[in-house]
Amino acid sequence: MIELSQGGNAAVAGDVVRVALILPAEADVSAYLLRSDGRVRGDADMLFYNQPADPAGAVRLDVATRTFAVTPSRLDPAIERIVFCVTVDRGTVAALDGASITAGEVVYHPRLGGATEAAMMLGELYRRAGQWKFRAVGQGFDGGLAPLARSFGIEVAEPVAAPPPPPPPPVRLSKVTLDKPRQTVSLAKPTGEIVINLNWSRGKGGWGRSGAVDLDLGCLFELDDGWKGVIQALGGTFGDFDAEPWIALSADDRSGDSTSGETMRVNGRRWDRIRRILVFALIYEGVPNWQATDGVVTVKVPGEQDIEVRMTEGRNDRRLCAVAMLENVGDRFQAMRLVDYHQGQRKLDEAYRWGLRWTAGSKD
Repeated sequence: MIELSQGGNAAVAGDVVRVALILPAEADVSAYLLRSDGRVRGDADMLFYNQPADPAGAVRLDVATRTFAVTPSRLDPAIERIVFCVTVDRGTVAALDGASITAGEVVYHPRLGGATEAAMMLGELYRRAGQWKFRAVGQGFDGGLAPLARSFGIEVAEPVAAPPPPPPPPVRLSKVTLDKPRQTVSLAKPTGEIVINLNWSRGKGGWGRSGAVDLDLGCLFELDDGWKGVIQALGGTFGDFDAEPWIALSADDRSGDSTSGETMRVNGRRWDRIRRILVFALIYEGVPNWQATDGVVTVKVPGEQDIEVRMTEGRNDRRLCAVAMLENVGDRFQAMRLVDYHQGQRKLDEAYRWGLRWTAGSKD
């Protein structure tokens, strides 16, 4: 590897240049395709989690790994620079101290420990005399993702205040369905028991024992003190509702015979102790067939509309689906739809950088 210091540059080669942002904590990554005047041609030149590729397919973002694949031959000749940035929702980029950015065989380790900004331009690919080079930038930017995007010429609409909602009916039968990539809903701080339920169609295809698939509910969790772990039937780590980690798996439905599926309970009275919960579903036994399971996860928060996430796509070569991320954001309850598929818990951990140590396990 060629290691750069701030301001340094090195040539990059290859039909595809992979630029990876390696971060020690949760943050948003983005890239901007810029002309010689430092501005984008239009909104399509901003790449982030809601727009992971430009129309020409010259730059593509893998959201799970925070890696941009750049194909220089597909770039419009008007594009002279691609700037790679990181932003944090709360606090400053100092929380990302230890981060790095790589471009092929080139690496840059920015010094972020004393940073006071909420965004930073980590590096850039630029065209010089017909050759593409990577420069280590490390330049902070005041403000979050929207102000950063505006600085490159992106039109970012100001949020419009929604009209006050009508008084709720005596019985709330409605629900919120998260059916778009990374769609998020924010609720008030929970005060009672949060129920997470996994349900699915009973096996009709003869896969799995007793003709039914064994679909398991589980989660990765992180508490406010940094303790991380997993709750799942595999290995018998069912958790605890009344003590740390304040999350408990109620039962393991091995055959799908239970019409209520599988349920996990979260102690909302201790929500201040919980940082985030990554809910997943695992096909433990049988041939993976996500379309046939018609799986749905429902999150019930006291006094709020139910939140529903369906596993409607499916990667039938992968047994595990990361369904949703539940986060404590300023003591509020935030749920984000994930619905991406992995070959198992270890690959899920790697994709979301949880940092657990995994060993083989089974059910009794």
